[in-house]
Amino acid sequence: MKTTKRGLFLGRFQPYHNGHHAVIKQIVESREIDELIIAIGSAQESHTLKDPFTAGERIMMITKALEDLKPPITTYVLPIEDIERNSLYVAHIRSLTPPFEIVYSNNSLVQQLFAERGIPVRPLPYIERAQWDGTKIRELMLHSDAWRSCVPAAVARVIEEIKGVERLRHIHKTDKDSAP
Repeated sequence: MKTTKRGLFLGRFQPYHNGHHAVIKQIVESREIDELIIAIGSAQESHTLKDPFTAGERIMMITKALEDLKPPITTYVLPIEDIERNSLYVAHIRSLTPPFEIVYSNNSLVQQLFAERGIPVRPLPYIERAQWDGTKIRELMLHSDAWRSCVPAAVARVIEEIKGVERLRHIHKTDKDSAP
């Protein structure tokens, strides 16, 4: 009987964008794993300029964007709240996810914490990082409609459904209005 091999991909996904999507496609096409766990970090954060979307909204974005993934792969999209103790981070992740054998991350702290626990970590290529960067995309959302070309079409539809751009603009206006 074949053992299922799972990988873990961590990110905030604020929002899920074309760079994330391209990386997931590469992971799937590598056939290194049979299933992929997508862990939405900072799940407790929302309604801020840095983290405008809720964990549930990010789950919708990712799930809908992956519907047409080829070849199809079983994915688990899970929210992960932050903890303030790095020494417990890996155990925290393990307690909230299905078992996994590989971690995909470019975050140096994440790489260090998992490597210390003997879990292989694969760095990921940055794909058009200058264009597909969450901070830049949120900035585009504040000032134009150009953000749509930076996210999969399914994600744009979710952001429109939840009125995400309006929320971000309101938060931005509120922050500016309350500044001293």
